[in-house]
Amino acid sequence: MKHISVLLLALLWSLTPVQAQQLTKNDYKRAVGFMHDNFNNKTVFNLNTPVHWFKDNSGIWFVDYSKDKKTYKTVNFKTYKVVNLFNHDKLAKALSQFAKKPVEAYAISISNIESSKKGNLDFTFEEEKYRLNLRSYQIQNIEKKQEEAPDAFEKKSPDGKWIAYTEAYNLFIKSTETNAVHQLSFDGKKGYEYGTYYGWYDTIEGENGERPKRFSVSWSPDSKWISTNLVDFRNAEKMYLLDHSIDSLYRPKLLSYYRGSPGDTTMVKVTPTFFNVETKKQVHSNLPTNTHINAVSIQSLDKSGTFLASYAERGYKREVVKHIDLNHGKEETLIEETSETNIDNFWFKMLDDNQNIIFLSERSGWRQLYMVNIQTKETKALTQGDYYINSVVYTNTKNEEIYFLASGKEADSNPYHQKLYKVGYNGDVTNLTPENTHHIVSFSKDGKYFVDNYSTISIPTTSVLRDSKTGKILANLTRADVSQAEDMGWRAPEPFSLMAKDGKTTIYGAFWKPTNFDASKTYPIIDATYTGPHTQRFPKSFNRAFDNQSLAELGFIVVQIDGLGTAGRSKAFLNHSYKNMKNNLEDHVLAIKHLGKQYTWVDTNRVGIFGHSAGGYDTGRALLAFPDFYKVGVASAGDHDFRMEKAWWPEMYQGWPVDETYETASNITNAKNLKGKLLLVHGGIDENVNPSATFKFAEALIKANKDFDLLILPNQRHGFTGIHRKYFIKKRWNYFVEHLLEAKPIWDFEWE
Repeated sequence: MKHISVLLLALLWSLTPVQAQQLTKNDYKRAVGFMHDNFNNKTVFNLNTPVHWFKDNSGIWFVDYSKDKKTYKTVNFKTYKVVNLFNHDKLAKALSQFAKKPVEAYAISISNIESSKKGNLDFTFEEEKYRLNLRSYQIQNIEKKQEEAPDAFEKKSPDGKWIAYTEAYNLFIKSTETNAVHQLSFDGKKGYEYGTYYGWYDTIEGENGERPKRFSVSWSPDSKWISTNLVDFRNAEKMYLLDHSIDSLYRPKLLSYYRGSPGDTTMVKVTPTFFNVETKKQVHSNLPTNTHINAVSIQSLDKSGTFLASYAERGYKREVVKHIDLNHGKEETLIEETSETNIDNFWFKMLDDNQNIIFLSERSGWRQLYMVNIQTKETKALTQGDYYINSVVYTNTKNEEIYFLASGKEADSNPYHQKLYKVGYNGDVTNLTPENTHHIVSFSKDGKYFVDNYSTISIPTTSVLRDSKTGKILANLTRADVSQAEDMGWRAPEPFSLMAKDGKTTIYGAFWKPTNFDASKTYPIIDATYTGPHTQRFPKSFNRAFDNQSLAELGFIVVQIDGLGTAGRSKAFLNHSYKNMKNNLEDHVLAIKHLGKQYTWVDTNRVGIFGHSAGGYDTGRALLAFPDFYKVGVASAGDHDFRMEKAWWPEMYQGWPVDETYETASNITNAKNLKGKLLLVHGGIDENVNPSATFKFAEALIKANKDFDLLILPNQRHGFTGIHRKYFIKKRWNYFVEHLLEAKPIWDFEWE
């Protein structure tokens, strides 16, 4: 019997969950050490090197960081040699004498550095301007020029003869020669205002508060025309906030702002208006009055009385660029983009020749570069292929060359890694950055050079100066140094790929492991999500290599994934999320299951998720749509019902007019499905994603009798800052420690 009892006890013990590993303050110390402010150029160096171009185009300066040194360096374009910008010991001595306090040679902190032909350097030190003689190392204080700040509510014409301003909501001009005043508009009134603009973050205080005063007009280059807007607030509805955080007040301050939600018609309306300075008359066009989310944008051309006008129609399925000739009352369409879904990230630019416009379009199924001639109206494709152009970074009309960054052009490259190319007007494309990595570039003002920070998530950053004609490396600037982190056990995040839910498209992700990783153990996995269709999550470059390391240090695998429906791939890839954002996480579930099959130490029975803004929506959606898969979530600043969001974002990606898909995608209407642990967090005065949806989600969870947690940061906006950010991060860390790791969280650990 005794033997049987022992066996029974052993069996019961084997069926009892193993006590989770308890965390110590040292675990939290490691996590804090991997926060950006604590590691960047302190324990890891030169993850990305910003370079500053001297205004005289003679060279560059930059800072090279190492364990014990912060070294200012320079490259002169005559020699292309990397040398110290100055003698650090001599400058430290001079600054110490001038500032009357010790200044360490390799901890000098100066900015706004400019060189001069006289062998001097001008710079800013502790908010004061100084000049350094590089021969004698004498420094002198440079007196700041007391320049009178321009009046923000008036604008002088290019020829200096007129001043435009508003009075009583109408537009006026005044002669600088005679002081004669001419009224240009006459029907303006409060709420129906000329020469103003709608400010996205314009906040009104109190019940009868005033909108902040705004002024905006544009003069034509020849000073003969003014373009501006007539802004109609009369029927526009507001969103509201209560600020409870002001110490001197014992009741909340009411805040409001004009902001339309999807499907609203009661929105701020904007009409483009034009005035002829010679006749002092308004000249009418056929351009539409649109809402503040798709207002007409106007650009003056060199030819007097001619303009470019661009706008999207509501729903973002049609975008146009028109040539406006007010001299002859003509309007001609130069570019017309249409889509069955949406047109996202439309971009165009008038070239310096004033004859051609270049633009990026997905009309072929991939974002490519096109050119249209203003006179002939003929459009031609400058690039063609199954790859994605991210941006145009420099144009040289004299040489008829356009420089652009594109991803996925080379067959052997990761589709998220971008390279720099140039294309001639004849369509010939040249790759200027052949390294099979991700390239982040910065051009000199004259376009002769560019600096290239190239890397991947697992290949450390190399920073070089290159010739823009050939891409030839002219100087090696810095290389990332992560040896201290590696000595602590840190290893770069591991990228991975798998087949998406459509069974034919490869998708990508990367994951982080703790520095004390032990392959014999199992780890919960946390999805760091943001499936907003306008962006990407795959970490492309080495300066993102530490993004999730701090959370991983507490005993987790942390993963970032780009599923179908996100940006930077084909138009068909992006279209998966159109009117279907509720299903954006399906590929995330596949990816995490894929990792669970590939690695024994990934525990797919303990899956968490967190995200901010659209990632906050994702988090709520994860626990409601996949309640048996995602067990713990922290949703911050979430847009939990797109019908309560700012209008442009849902109308772009969930469609317009508002239909039943908004209802089925709502976290609020699906609150009854919650099974896991959910922490909702929101800033109390978030005017980007109003906290009302989080409150309404909380109310729905209460009505459904669901257990959840709620944290409101009373004085925080959309991005959490300062002590509130630290407080939130501690709450997020410990929520996962307690509910996913099932360990006892520690609150009072040292943050610095």
